[in-house]
Amino acid sequence: MDYYNLIAVFALINLLVFIPHGYSNYVESKAGQFFSSGHTNNWAVLVCTSRFWFNYRHVANTLSVYRSVKRLGIPDSHIVLMLADDMACNYRNPKPATVFSHKNMELNVYGDDVEVDYRGYEVTVENFLRVLTGRLPLSTPRSKRLLSDDRSNILIYLTGHGGNGFLKFQDSEEISNMELADAFEQMWQKRRYNELLFIIDTCQGASMYERFYSPNLMALASSQVGEDSLSHQPDLGIGVHLMDKYTFYLLEFLEEVHPASQANMNDLFKVCPQSQCVSTPGHRTDLFQRDPGSVLITDFFGSVRKVEITKDTINLTSPVEPPIKRSVSSDIQIESLTYADQLPVAEIIHQKPKQKDWHPPDGFILGLWTLILLVFFQTYGIKHLKHIF
Repeated sequence: MDYYNLIAVFALINLLVFIPHGYSNYVESKAGQFFSSGHTNNWAVLVCTSRFWFNYRHVANTLSVYRSVKRLGIPDSHIVLMLADDMACNYRNPKPATVFSHKNMELNVYGDDVEVDYRGYEVTVENFLRVLTGRLPLSTPRSKRLLSDDRSNILIYLTGHGGNGFLKFQDSEEISNMELADAFEQMWQKRRYNELLFIIDTCQGASMYERFYSPNLMALASSQVGEDSLSHQPDLGIGVHLMDKYTFYLLEFLEEVHPASQANMNDLFKVCPQSQCVSTPGHRTDLFQRDPGSVLITDFFGSVRKVEITKDTINLTSPVEPPIKRSVSSDIQIESLTYADQLPVAEIIHQKPKQKDWHPPDGFILGLWTLILLVFFQTYGIKHLKHIF
């Protein structure tokens, strides 16, 4: 009996010693994940490099990503938006001042609050590289600058037409993968980012990150070398494809992400497998210092308040000094300031596209005319056809 009592006492001692130790390790791992990022602010550079009406989908790609990062908290002041063409005001657009990313014109991603920083012929390789490296003229306004620092996490998204080792800008010039790699190295040397996420949706997109050599950089592409990045969702009412496959499924994934989401980069790598995209998406993580599984999606697509992180102990129980009372003359009225009512986060997270205008499904008009002609011929015969014309 004494033997069993001894075993029970030994087991109890183990529980008292190892359970607190295991819990402390769990707490330390969570704290380590919190402190591991080290960034205090987020920026996004979103670029559409294509002109002309038939490249409508590239503008819709960029505006869809713009809509998602704004929904997750990155303000316009921290977004540099570059659109090589103005599809909303194109004379071939049947719905002026709109750009749709879903069939049947369900979701207008142009909206009323889009702030385009570079448009039309301002979208050049030179201006893009100057934005990244900060080598802009002194006259350049603040809204056209990437004012990041060594605590900034930056999302860079590019879409357009490309090939093996290059991306075309407006069918008139190209940026090579080596030029892009050197620009990122300049950013690192000048302490313009903490971590950088590069996403490109173009043909042979993986060739654009092959030459990268700067630290803390992660890259994703919609296709491998030798593969095309395919379009998605043709719309007969507009007459063009509305989006590319990879960006469409990327945005479908981001719609389920909210500011407190625990989704990580490994989840993002699974977006649009070959069975959906036809092309083979790729990613590169060897330059990134953290495990992608510990990197939250909101580390790049969301926004973090600018704070200084410290591990020092701070005493929060010290008495708070009473505010200094100031005499105010009776004839001066001070207007009380309050915060405006905010849209509840739940509504922002779960908002879904609303169909504003009814749009006939594909082939509806053609089928209707066919039915009318069949009824006419069956009723009157072909001899009365002349009365129609």
